[in-house]
Amino acid sequence: MTLTWATPPASPLHMMWHESGGTGDRTVLLLHGVGATGAVWNGVRQCLDARAACRWLVVDLSGHGASDWQPLYSVGQLAADTATVLRTAAEVFVVGHSLGAYVGLALASCWFGVAVRGVLAVGPKVIWSASDLEGARELAARPIRWYSTEAEALGRYRRVSGLDPDIAPAAAALARGIVRGKEGWRLAQDPRSFAAAGAPFASLLEAAAARVVLARGEHDPLVSSAELAAHAAPVHTVAGAGHNAHVEQPHTIVALLERLIEDAALDARLQA
Repeated sequence: MTLTWATPPASPLHMMWHESGGTGDRTVLLLHGVGATGAVWNGVRQCLDARAACRWLVVDLSGHGASDWQPLYSVGQLAADTATVLRTAAEVFVVGHSLGAYVGLALASCWFGVAVRGVLAVGPKVIWSASDLEGARELAARPIRWYSTEAEALGRYRRVSGLDPDIAPAAAALARGIVRGKEGWRLAQDPRSFAAAGAPFASLLEAAAARVVLARGEHDPLVSSAELAAHAAPVHTVAGAGHNAHVEQPHTIVALLERLIEDAALDARLQA
């Protein structure tokens, strides 16, 4: 195993990996958490396809998966990058997990030229202690770690993303999580993307010009129901799930999304 410091690609054009499917005028944007890729939404996508009620859009956030690395990372920067793939989307709803929830709230602020109707925020960590922030800075400063085998790199990716084999046994859930280079295998994630941690959740929630629903897995160690309830938005607990509730119980997440869409439609009728 060797270590080298991360260097962003020298490309004048930023590429953000994204994939879309489904039908209809409504777009559901699916945003993964730090360290993961858009592949964590495979189960949710399948549920949405079965309902044939909307168009879905999945991205790899900047610095993750097949998307380009950036010199600096913040919630605002991630939102600005993501907004570029939403320019033609109408009636946008966002389902964001962990860091993706923060990005979804930022997009809902209207600061990035995107009109978001609703945000389902799953498992956002809302309280950051000084030690939490120091830990994130330490992770962001770490050099790239290379592994001699694909299996070693995949094992590390599972640990970083929380995609244990018991909740994500299929290889498809790990897609774009690792890459091969001259020195072996490494995680696709830019370590510096950990620097996006610790944004002010309350401020983002207050700025969101959309209906927001908060959710967490019953056994999520990163955020409690009481912490979410302190933010005066509807809170739902996904029974039996951990931090990756969207992977463990995609049907429940889609049901919460459908309820959010119905409530947003009711809001629009009342305001008309």
